[in-house]
Amino acid sequence: MEYTVKTLLKEVNSSYKHPGDERIRAISEHLIEQMYNTIVKFDVSHDEMWAFLKWMNELGKANQAGLLAAGLGIERLLDILADEKEKQKGITTGTARAIEGPLYVPGAPLEKKFARIDDGTQKGEVLIMEGDVFGPNGERIPHALVEVWLADQEGTYSIINPAQTPYNNRRKIEADEKGHYGFRTLVPPGYSVPKDSPTQKVLDLLGREGNRPAHIHFMVSAPGYEQLTTQINMPGDKYIDEDFAFATRDPLIVTVEKVNDPKMLAQYDLKEPYAHIKFNFTLHQG
Repeated sequence: MEYTVKTLLKEVNSSYKHPGDERIRAISEHLIEQMYNTIVKFDVSHDEMWAFLKWMNELGKANQAGLLAAGLGIERLLDILADEKEKQKGITTGTARAIEGPLYVPGAPLEKKFARIDDGTQKGEVLIMEGDVFGPNGERIPHALVEVWLADQEGTYSIINPAQTPYNNRRKIEADEKGHYGFRTLVPPGYSVPKDSPTQKVLDLLGREGNRPAHIHFMVSAPGYEQLTTQINMPGDKYIDEDFAFATRDPLIVTVEKVNDPKMLAQYDLKEPYAHIKFNFTLHQG
């Protein structure tokens, strides 16, 4: 059979022997049509196609599909759409959501009320972060679960850096009966996409940078409430308005205070001043 572009597209999108998944099939048909149109419009060559497929294989081997999704704004898009749905329902309060990113790891150790989450092997400015978890009506949520993860002083995460101890800078913290949580770590730096990575290759071709400002990730949950996925940004970072993942949100830029009160230093067994962040989370009803 001789195909034209239209007949080939029709045949590809109708070549199924059983119903399959209706939603997946509809999305697939749309994506394939858009791909065909792109190839025709830009006269994509065989060499370009094979170069793209080679890059896709490299991306998969490097486990960077999630990183690229963030860099292309896909995660931020989903957050925008979720925000719009909430507004349509009349939900206008609560902590702003922000992207999860590709570096979340389930199963972090669970600690209660307060946890030291760095492993103590690196030097840096100590950070104490604390706050309370509230519901939509201002009620405190007892024993809410606050999951936290962040980069170390080299800008890497335990999941991708074997030199770090397992679950370094990762914890689940069960808030107390008043919904209060707290943890100790080191003030995180910003970081960039690995320079020789498949993700950076495509960013170079697009003329883009791969920098992320300093931030800390959170998942906050409690029975009867919707899980919140968000992150806070450290103020003053030079990349705060140039986040390659488009995740910076003004309500999530925190205030950092320097603490040198001897009584407070003694409380945390510290001899040098430390950075302090107070940040509350507000969850929606589930």
